[in-house]
Amino acid sequence: MSDLRLVTYCGLYCGLCAQKCRIPHRALALKEAMQKEGYEHWGQAIPGFKDFWKFLGGLVTSENACSCRESSCGPPFCAIRNCAREKNIDICASCEDYPCEKIEGIAKGYPTLLADGNRIMAIGIESWIKEQEDCAKTGFAYVDIRCYPYHVPD
Repeated sequence: MSDLRLVTYCGLYCGLCAQKCRIPHRALALKEAMQKEGYEHWGQAIPGFKDFWKFLGGLVTSENACSCRESSCGPPFCAIRNCAREKNIDICASCEDYPCEKIEGIAKGYPTLLADGNRIMAIGIESWIKEQEDCAKTGFAYVDIRCYPYHVPD
């Protein structure tokens, strides 16, 4: 059985999300630069610094805190996640209704989503995950191609 922790129900790969692959590294670089400059100590006198420092620390560790399957990432009211769980399916591409209105809605913001769903069905989830891992090594993130605005119907 494939490890689906980094695969959303809708068919996105979490390893290509900036929250997982970019933000933590950039936040760490900022935190380290600020520590080198002494902000960790004298920054306490700046209004709001303590909250900022705590937030920055959260961004550094955000890479480990995200999994759509555990409901710790994305909105808790996600209609796609709720539907997949109700239908007891691991990924929407395997649903007989694929692509449904919900998937087509989010695909407006993620141009590769429908093609990825078709690719999953063609080569299998394990091979697709390997392709996504290889893609992540290039530095690509969905934010590089994501389109706004999009709306996922209820």
